[in-house]
Amino acid sequence: MRLLESGEMYLETILILSLKGGHVRSLDVAEYMGFSKPSVSRAVGLLKTGGYITVDDDGYLTLTETGHEVAGKIYERHTVLTEFLSSLGVNAETAAEDACKIEHDISDESFLAIKQLMKKL
Repeated sequence: MRLLESGEMYLETILILSLKGGHVRSLDVAEYMGFSKPSVSRAVGLLKTGGYITVDDDGYLTLTETGHEVAGKIYERHTVLTEFLSSLGVNAETAAEDACKIEHDISDESFLAIKQLMKKL
């Protein structure tokens, strides 16, 4: 199952929330993303079916190995691109918003080049 941008965003959100506080439920994702509970419930079902997350009996969401890989890749892109845009003088809020748009479409080659440039700076 190929993930769409929205699926990547859900996985990234689950990762961020788990890093902040451990256990993550659908309600936490809905509140963080500003989405309705039914929308998140549908996405959670798709991500579970796709093998990206598991949901335990208490409703806690956990990234599978595959889900963690995807989430980690997107989160890294977000942080590096935000830092890159900020280094160009873009204000922090705009940099984060733009990074969120770019992170899903940028090629691995272009991202790697930006990442290597940021390491040099």
